[in-house]
Amino acid sequence: MKEVLIITSYFPPEIGAASNRIFHLADGLQKRHYKVSVITPLPNYPTGKIFSDYNGKFKHSSQKNNINVHRLWIYATISKNKFLRLIAMVSYSFSLLLFLMFNKIPKTVIVQSPPLLVAFTSMFLLQSKNRKLVLNVSDLWPIAGLELGAFKRNLSYRLLEKIERFNYKKADVVFGQSEEILNHVTSIFPEKETILYRNFPDFKATINISENASHRKIKLVYAGLLGIAQGVYKLCQMLDYNNIEVHIYGSGAEQKHIEEYIKTHPNLPIFYHGRVSREELHKVLLQYDIAIIPLLNRIYGSVPSKIFEYAKLGLPILYFGGGEGEDIVSRYQLGWVAKAGDYDFLNLVISSINKEKINLKFKEKIKATAFENFDFNRQLDSIITQL
Repeated sequence: MKEVLIITSYFPPEIGAASNRIFHLADGLQKRHYKVSVITPLPNYPTGKIFSDYNGKFKHSSQKNNINVHRLWIYATISKNKFLRLIAMVSYSFSLLLFLMFNKIPKTVIVQSPPLLVAFTSMFLLQSKNRKLVLNVSDLWPIAGLELGAFKRNLSYRLLEKIERFNYKKADVVFGQSEEILNHVTSIFPEKETILYRNFPDFKATINISENASHRKIKLVYAGLLGIAQGVYKLCQMLDYNNIEVHIYGSGAEQKHIEEYIKTHPNLPIFYHGRVSREELHKVLLQYDIAIIPLLNRIYGSVPSKIFEYAKLGLPILYFGGGEGEDIVSRYQLGWVAKAGDYDFLNLVISSINKEKINLKFKEKIKATAFENFDFNRQLDSIITQL
């Protein structure tokens, strides 16, 4: 039985795209008779606090779905202070260093990036002619940080660029979650082997989609991280509510702002439902007409995994983030798109939606399109050829 080690900064019970993607990859490999181990921090995301079940632990090992999971100490924080965030990355890198030095490591290792520093630690320590290193790139850092306003083009940025290039250079294969990511990698290393690995979730969509009960307004839902990049708080402020009501699920940095906005604007049809399990979310999503996927700014290389999850459920999408994600929604006719950052145009798109067309036939078509074009097992077949 071939062994594979996955090094990641996010893993269940943490929520979010990165956590789900890595779990599905690990679970898919073990179902294909690989012996899979995962190294990850003690769970703390998105709260920035170690989950209660792991408090006081320096290391925790367990088995989940026949996957050996090793959780290492980290200085957990969600502070906006760059120094504290750096300490958090360094702390996990240090724990990772100790683990890699004193444990037997398989010949095949998949390393998640970002965070760049954690990926660098792994690539630097594990580089060997006898070992295959696979770099899984979900976002293009430091470029994404520059576009989000987190970085400036200074000495620190240039250092991060060198780290990024080192990681690509040492990788035998690069998996990327978007075509833009793979194009960026091959623009630096043209001969580098790359594979497109979309974040299409491996779950059984056994819930039957059906016609929603008749109601006057379009029921719009957002589910996921309530972070700065998503801009849900600003979305609440800028939407025209004449023909819609908005339902929000999730948690994150903007949660308190959103709750306060709802409290101070009781006349607006905005409803915050808190955070629910992924399984429960799949059930409740189908009571809504359209799922909105916003990004505050277009981020090069970023393709939100919600596109593929909602498509698998047969839920129409309103995409408001630009870039490759917008192209996917348009190309595969998964719903509607509005130009990133243009709230007037977004409201115009919403007002033009004919609710009568959001019917069972439309939803079944989306579901069939998702299966035909984004099937997880087909992607896994391509991945296995490189391990």
